[in-house]
Amino acid sequence: MTHTTYSDDWEHSDWKKFQKTVFRLQRRIFKAVRVGDKAKARRLQKLIFTSHAARMLAIRQVTQLNTGKKTAGIDGKKSLTFKERFKLEKALRKHTKDWKHQGLR
Repeated sequence: MTHTTYSDDWEHSDWKKFQKTVFRLQRRIFKAVRVGDKAKARRLQKLIFTSHAARMLAIRQVTQLNTGKKTAGIDGKKSLTFKERFKLEKALRKHTKDWKHQGLR
């Protein structure tokens, strides 16, 4: 892929669809907790955690929308290229199996 293709892919991602997907999962978690179905809430949390839509929205939030996006991180970088954003999504996808979440209260 060329640099232009990465930027086109990023800009043409269906952000509205991603938001709708994540919101729907969040609403289902809320309803499960409200009725006391902790097992279902936990399954839905795992689903949202492994969701491609949630990862893409999280990366977009941190790299584009946050006010601290121009502040250098611990690695000294101020922003990520489009290619680096996709590499980050791939790395997050790879390591979601290793992640240990905190239990519900």
